[in-house]
Amino acid sequence: MPTPPTPSSRAEVTRARLLEAAVTAFSEKGFHGTTTRDIASAAGMSPAAVYVHHKSKEELLFVISRRGHQQALEVVRGARASTPDPVAQVEAVGRAFAAYHAHHHTVARILNYELAALSDEHRTVIDELRTSIDRELRDLVRAGVAAGVFATPDPALAATALASLSIDIARWYREDGEWSPTQIGDYYADLALRLVGATPPA
Repeated sequence: MPTPPTPSSRAEVTRARLLEAAVTAFSEKGFHGTTTRDIASAAGMSPAAVYVHHKSKEELLFVISRRGHQQALEVVRGARASTPDPVAQVEAVGRAFAAYHAHHHTVARILNYELAALSDEHRTVIDELRTSIDRELRDLVRAGVAAGVFATPDPALAATALASLSIDIARWYREDGEWSPTQIGDYYADLALRLVGATPPA
């Protein structure tokens, strides 16, 4: 006989359903246009269920935003850790960060366009994660410049542009569109190399 689910596991499943429903609702209607009733209805629950598992609609937004930014940071760090060579690193980051924003375009739109709806306390947490992503990219570009394999007059601006390239994908990407996440990742890997003025390997 299968083991019956525990109360804690049932609660986790419920929270996951509410988060998934909130992602859908926020992406379709925006944070301010979404009600807790919308979220509960999409999850197949009563409105009261939202408050059993989350203090507020804003807390749902914060959980979504924190997880998404943590994943994005892990993507960048993982790409950097895949090779010691700065040229290969920026190529890997360009590819992985772009593909992440294509694969997770719905969440990424929420991450980048609903920041103003967060409370000051929650916005501080998210800003720290965004700063960590920016720091990873700046360190990467500076390392390439120091090694003499990147030719960019402003490493900090190049790093910001590198992030912006991928972030904008969430605005226009559609699953039934012309390009797959893999195609986008490959193309943006090349853009990343060009953006930092990378010297191709001999």
